[in-house]
Amino acid sequence: MKKSVLTRYRVMAYVTGVLLIALCLGMIAKYALKMDGAADFTQVVSIAHGWLYVVYLIFAFDLGSKAKWPVKKQLWVLLAGTVPTAAFFVERRISQELDAKVAGAEPAPAKA
Repeated sequence: MKKSVLTRYRVMAYVTGVLLIALCLGMIAKYALKMDGAADFTQVVSIAHGWLYVVYLIFAFDLGSKAKWPVKKQLWVLLAGTVPTAAFFVERRISQELDAKVAGAEPAPAKA
């Protein structure tokens, strides 16, 4: 497995996680605090999170299929982008697990 597959997943996990936290804060500001402008902020962030979550799903599925994960683990990783802060914890655990696989898959440097 290439390192780029893991890197793409990690970037999208962080982006999805940050946007989901921003969305939750926007919802609190909109409904609980009744702040002006929170509705517009929430709309923009929810659209961005929705589209980028689809990209996250694609990259996470690609990673899982190349890592040959069982279905339960694959679903666990895919759903991590829907729970605030879960994407960060799942990403960390997956990265620690796969770093060894990625390091072992690196081709040896060519001798001149």
